[in-house]
Amino acid sequence: MPGKKKGLINRELSWLSFNERVLQEAEDISVPLIERLRFLGIYSNNRDEFFRVRVATVRRLSRFSKELDILQGYVPSQVLNSIQKITLKQQNRFEKIYIQIKKELLSNKISIINEKQLNEKQGEFVKEYFKSTVQPSLFPIILENTKSFPYLKDKSIYLVVKILRGKNKSRVSYALVEIPPQLNRFLILPRTSEGKFVMLLDDVIRYNLNSIFAIFDSNDIESFIIKITRDAELDMDADISKSYVEKLSKSLKNRKKGSPVRLTYDGDISVDIMEMLITRMKFRKKDNLIPGGRYHNFKDFINFPDLGSSNLTYKSLVPLEHPALKSQVSIFPVIKKKDVMLFFPYQSYGYIYDMLREASIDPKVDSIKITLYRMAKESIIVNALINALKNGKSVTVIVELQARFDEEANIFWANQLQDEGATVIFGVPGLKVHSKLFIIARKESNRTINYAHVGTGNFNEETAKIYSDVSLLTSDTRVTNEVVKVFNFYANNYKTGSYRHLLVSPWFMRNKFIQLISEEIKNAKKGKKAFIYAKLNSIVDDELITKLYSASKAGVKIKLIVRGICSLVAGRKGQSENIEVISIVDKFLEHSRIFVFCNDEDEKYFISSADWMSRNLDHRSEVAVPIYDKNLKEELSEFLNIQFSDNTKSRVIDEKQSNKYVTSTNLIKSRSQVEFYKYLHKKSL
Repeated sequence: MPGKKKGLINRELSWLSFNERVLQEAEDISVPLIERLRFLGIYSNNRDEFFRVRVATVRRLSRFSKELDILQGYVPSQVLNSIQKITLKQQNRFEKIYIQIKKELLSNKISIINEKQLNEKQGEFVKEYFKSTVQPSLFPIILENTKSFPYLKDKSIYLVVKILRGKNKSRVSYALVEIPPQLNRFLILPRTSEGKFVMLLDDVIRYNLNSIFAIFDSNDIESFIIKITRDAELDMDADISKSYVEKLSKSLKNRKKGSPVRLTYDGDISVDIMEMLITRMKFRKKDNLIPGGRYHNFKDFINFPDLGSSNLTYKSLVPLEHPALKSQVSIFPVIKKKDVMLFFPYQSYGYIYDMLREASIDPKVDSIKITLYRMAKESIIVNALINALKNGKSVTVIVELQARFDEEANIFWANQLQDEGATVIFGVPGLKVHSKLFIIARKESNRTINYAHVGTGNFNEETAKIYSDVSLLTSDTRVTNEVVKVFNFYANNYKTGSYRHLLVSPWFMRNKFIQLISEEIKNAKKGKKAFIYAKLNSIVDDELITKLYSASKAGVKIKLIVRGICSLVAGRKGQSENIEVISIVDKFLEHSRIFVFCNDEDEKYFISSADWMSRNLDHRSEVAVPIYDKNLKEELSEFLNIQFSDNTKSRVIDEKQSNKYVTSTNLIKSRSQVEFYKYLHKKSL
């Protein structure tokens, strides 16, 4: 693509390549069948968010300047064209995978059927379900009765209905029917000797269209699914008389009316219906008009019902006990003696909320301070904090309200905590608080001992079941004293503090990483051993990528595991031939950030909440913590070695973005998520 910077891959196109890896999981016949359907749902949900956020941003940039190279050297209009082409190609692949999965389900006596495939008994069941459950939630809109096209909600899907009337079907009416989002998308029909049957809510409504529009005395009715995706950017009110929560609440309401960025539709839609939609919705044909299959909002397939034998889904992972914490009455004495590292979801997340719950009733505990970014709907974490307040503890909570798509939940929990008497701080002006910290102050022998948590994942017990993250629990004063400084900054933004141990953004983290890479370059040039290993969600930052290229040229061996966006080009002769990049997509979402520097064979290890993106390094409050304990370094080293040895779920990330699976001469298959669970299981015995 013209305008591309040498050695950088555009982040949007790299993200599409990541989502293709999710699609590969849906295509992989070694993945249990219903899990493959769920990966189609994950792919669809990812893509929806991508259009709401990233494509919407690129569109705004294209209006600002159609030809300026402002996206890592890419022209916005050209990026949009590339997104359209790639999305259409992936959509075709998506439909083929879905058809294949349906065939394989059929061989397992599970049928996903539509309204034309019902037998008489099933038809009666569907009609009864429609009358009792679905019809009360339907409010059809006749389009010829409206001056302007009705507002379509983001995240909802609609049936566009064409009603033909008259002797020669010469009279045409169009209608819209929203598929009720509050109802279960899947209806399980009565089982027969032929097997199990599932029907989508869309088709339940289609089966009953004649009764819905009976007053039209129709000869023929056609219907097709459409879906609109809207810009998710928040435009904050500048009114200084309003509180931050009021401004954000108003902005969230406005988000629901954001500009359309994509129209997806059934590829078999009638030409006249499509023309009517484009005209009345004021779309241009060059806009993101994405044809697809019969069904949309495939994100609902993440919750496809468990049917059939147990081999159709992944076996539930039983979280392991940590050897140092099992059978312990209290967590604090253990952490006082030594640092503890937890790997989720392999080990129990219960230790985190048990520690907070213990602190909430411990007479020796004076205060708890915590950062909250994304919380579970029924948050045990928040309930533990509320309990602490009821027991007379001082509780300070830093709530980041602008956690995209979780803002409303965060406002709810912030209000709950404030009502109970917590000191609630709504982030930092100009920064998004993304650090994963808590600190518990405990009186012991007439002095205060601080116990800290620094981690890579949110305090969310639901996502902890499926996100692979790492947490450090420590009473080491080198760490805890500086965590206190971070919380002092949140309370008083002028107290930025100085840090010898923690890497804190936006002031020190970027420079420290640059310094650490520079040390590796210096050692490589001296002929010493030099390497950098890193595991991230994304690497986009131009400065750090350029520095890694310099390190590669100097002979530093660099191995990266990047789950998502990777703007760095690995393996390019004369630039990055000493850099290898893989990506692992599997049952659990790889979410931890880990950094290792050879440091003249006195290795430095860090875990962090931050990726190598300018937003993390310059516009967010992030923390990376050094790991000092030798045993914990060994655990992290083993974790990375197992991931680098994956030859089952690992893909090579290169300039072509072909997502080829890692090939190995090793005949023994290694699947890192399975192997690491085995490793921890042995240690727990």
